Amino acid sequence: MDSKALAKSIGRELEENLLPFWRERVLAPSGGFIAEMASDGTVNRHAPKGLVLTARLLGTFSALYRDRGHARDRLLAKRAYDDLSTYFFDRDCGGYLWRLTPVGRPLDCSKKVCGQAFCIQALSAYHRASGNAAALDAATVLFHLIERHAHDPAHQGYVEALGREWGGGADLRLGDKDMDAAKSMNNHLHLLEAYAELYRSWPDALVADRLRELIDVFELRMLADTGHFNLFFDEDWTVRSDSYAYGRDIEAAWLLYDAAEALGDGGLKARMSDWAVGVAHAVAEEALHPNGGLLYEGRNGKVIDAGREWWPQAEAVLGFHLAWRLTGDRRFAEIVEDVWDFILRRLADRENGEWFWRIHPDGAPDLGAPKVSEWKGPYHGVRMCLRMLDQLRREASQGTMDG
Repeated sequence: MDSKALAKSIGRELEENLLPFWRERVLAPSGGFIAEMASDGTVNRHAPKGLVLTARLLGTFSALYRDRGHARDRLLAKRAYDDLSTYFFDRDCGGYLWRLTPVGRPLDCSKKVCGQAFCIQALSAYHRASGNAAALDAATVLFHLIERHAHDPAHQGYVEALGREWGGGADLRLGDKDMDAAKSMNNHLHLLEAYAELYRSWPDALVADRLRELIDVFELRMLADTGHFNLFFDEDWTVRSDSYAYGRDIEAAWLLYDAAEALGDGGLKARMSDWAVGVAHAVAEEALHPNGGLLYEGRNGKVIDAGREWWPQAEAVLGFHLAWRLTGDRRFAEIVEDVWDFILRRLADRENGEWFWRIHPDGAPDLGAPKVSEWKGPYHGVRMCLRMLDQLRREASQGTMDG
């Protein structure tokens, strides 16, 4: 792998396409950020405001400011922090509301745990970038709320969603494509990421315990014999689904390794290294399109959704690059290069900025899907670029292998 050339290419895409879009085109005239933009750049000013997008904007601009120190990213992080704290924060019951009207009034007051996890991740990142003590306090309070109300001491793991007052009765689904199941792989994946980020700012013993429990849940409850992760479960971890998402698989591979790194546990890191490589092999065997890119979903060893969405491509670059670092296997390096080439050739929108949501199986972009929405933000693409540039810099100075 030509690390210098890859770093130059990633840096150019970040600076010339992704950052101008998110720094300039998503600012709402009245404050905060727009909630939805069509593929052609048309803004839907009637769209509800989503917690996930707001938290991901806060986390992204915080990471950018911490990495690069630009004052504009600090101001944008503050803008997102104010939006989150002023409108989404539930002053009566604690935690953060799932969805608001365009003018910031409550619309869906449920406490979906995935959304709370993104808030912990973003608040912790903002604290690390700015030193804002109130942000860390808010993250720790939210951590304890999740532990008190969403943690399952009988079976381990966490329930999917709760009502506004942290009781039962909420719709468990995050979206129309999801199952109405008590537990999901996606929810636990983002709790894992959030708790790892929190632990870096606040190395509390309970956070460490829960990180270890989450890793155990992935190993003992979610990972199937196929090398893929099951997606939906009953409360007692009975599997409810029969398919797997390739992007979730490869994202989990590197996030589990990252959590072990955050804990500073050498033995756990070695175990997660083996996992990361095994999952990378399983995904590589099934999910790579001959013309580039990572396919979306599989079942029983066969692809059942051959679309190529934006976020699995970003996760594939990170996950396969980790597998290459751990093994030196040239095949993994070639996958990284091929997926990155696909992003540049087909996914990046050179006319209207950012990346298309999805490339259809016939190779055409999905122009009907939004460019910005409560689920389409800077999180996957910018996160991948920043992490890759950091790792490639380290490789240039320390060598290419990890372990």
